[in-house]
Amino acid sequence: MGDYYDIDDILAEEDFVPVQFHKAVNGVKIDESSERGFVEQDSKAELPFWLARGLHLQQAISIKVPACFNRNTRLEIEADAGSVDLRSRCSYFYEFGCKVAPFCDKSIGLLVSYTFKARYKEVLYKAHTKAFAVASKIMNFLTKEETNLYEAAQSSMAAFRKWRMGGPRLQRASILGRKRKPAE
Repeated sequence: MGDYYDIDDILAEEDFVPVQFHKAVNGVKIDESSERGFVEQDSKAELPFWLARGLHLQQAISIKVPACFNRNTRLEIEADAGSVDLRSRCSYFYEFGCKVAPFCDKSIGLLVSYTFKARYKEVLYKAHTKAFAVASKIMNFLTKEETNLYEAAQSSMAAFRKWRMGGPRLQRASILGRKRKPAE
């Protein structure tokens, strides 16, 4: 298999995470307003996840729970997962959650799983039943993963309706139309 880049994977890792430095680091300027070219030990900052993961693996920082998985978000999801605007919190909520969980809080994995299970049926139901005007409103609240699921469900439903309304039901295989040669 050849090497390739998945744009969704790249974009999911662009989300920022809060970090705390375990070591002082020279030659680094995290805050543009700062004149200093170093980061002090125990400093807090926000870094893109792709960078934070590398620094965490080198034991230079610890990654804290991102805002999109904080206590308030958890409480909202537990109250009514279907009405939470996940896109405004993190457009790649599920993928980002799976990536960040091992580095800060393993319970994020459970939250992501619970959220997907709670929203899955609702997303499919809306994709199969809602009119276009309502659908565009719904799309504003869906994550990138849910949007892909929604569009696949709509495409599937459209293909089913097309088949049901007049597509060929069964076609006779061409091989069945031939007669056998008599055995000699």
